[in-house]
Amino acid sequence: MAAPGRQPILSSTPLQILLYLNSWYFAAFFVAEILMFVYKGVLLPYPQANLILDIVLLILFLGLETLRLFYGYKGNLCQHSLALCVSVGILVPCAVLSVYYLLLQTFVLRLEFILNAVLLSFYSLELVLGLMTVSVFSRASIY
Repeated sequence: MAAPGRQPILSSTPLQILLYLNSWYFAAFFVAEILMFVYKGVLLPYPQANLILDIVLLILFLGLETLRLFYGYKGNLCQHSLALCVSVGILVPCAVLSVYYLLLQTFVLRLEFILNAVLLSFYSLELVLGLMTVSVFSRASIY
């Protein structure tokens, strides 16, 4: 219970922990994808245009994920439902890019399949917790 004159803390600790873990996981994912693209570009008959497209999409993925995590942190810690809604909204293109790297690339390595499956499980948990937290923020009267 909050002290008199103070607002209750409504931020979601599980969501914050998940965002933190996802930031570290995505950093490792990004480095692993770059190394796998080097491997595929050197050893596999990867078409040059497809390789460039996949690398550009990976850089776009990095930008979207950074933006999503920033708004997720800010929205959860500052109890702003709009920032958290933006984070959940950016989750959709990030999930689409993850599905692209999971299924639609020219060559999908087994390691990429596993890494993207774990990333999609992070996304599904963050979606559920994000929507629950937005609901809690929206019900509270914070002014």
